[in-house]
Amino acid sequence: MNEKTLSDICQDALWHQNPGLIQLLGLCPLLAVSNTLVNGTSLGLATTLAMAASSTAVSTIRHWVPSEVRIPVFVLIIAALVTVIQLMMQAWLPGLYSILGLFVALITTNCIVLARAEAFAAKHRVLPSLVDGFMMGIGLTAVLATLGSLRELVGQGTLLAGIDLIVGPEFGKAWVIHVLPVDYPGFLLALLPPGAFMGLGLLIAGRNAWLAHTARRHSDHPAQTTTAIAS
Repeated sequence: MNEKTLSDICQDALWHQNPGLIQLLGLCPLLAVSNTLVNGTSLGLATTLAMAASSTAVSTIRHWVPSEVRIPVFVLIIAALVTVIQLMMQAWLPGLYSILGLFVALITTNCIVLARAEAFAAKHRVLPSLVDGFMMGIGLTAVLATLGSLRELVGQGTLLAGIDLIVGPEFGKAWVIHVLPVDYPGFLLALLPPGAFMGLGLLIAGRNAWLAHTARRHSDHPAQTTTAIAS
């Protein structure tokens, strides 16, 4: 089987096959936890760690797992790794875990994690599988962070609210950015699940608009594009 280059894997994960914008996988945690930048980014990074580790493990043992039982084996691997991540968060970030705990556990059943293990890691070498799992997680994290920033900004006028759960209350207050005036009344809809659907729809529409604009620009200047390629 022809291996994808690492550059192709990164481009697919971040843009062409982004799990949040293109594949629309893992929407439950994506929409439920993306109410702030901190929450969305934290869950995204936890998912990234789980995907990178599980893809590496699956690729390592892929030749010894019978095809009839590969899915149960993959799920067991993912569940074990997610349990480790849970215990780490409970020990080192208990405040953040109290908010994200349920959704950290649900990483085990997140379809994007199992999908990459089955569609990519089970068919490729360790290094490409590691990069694929990590970059797919980063692509999802980018969507979670962007959506969380938009919802938090519109919903309460701040960025990095809740950072004290990570760095502690002493430094956390100084890190919160009040983008809008302190007396901003907030917009509750942006913080509720319907706001998440609207925000994700805007991100998808923005990407589609950018692709359409790029296609029109290339079609309007085909000669310049051909000359640039030739040079």
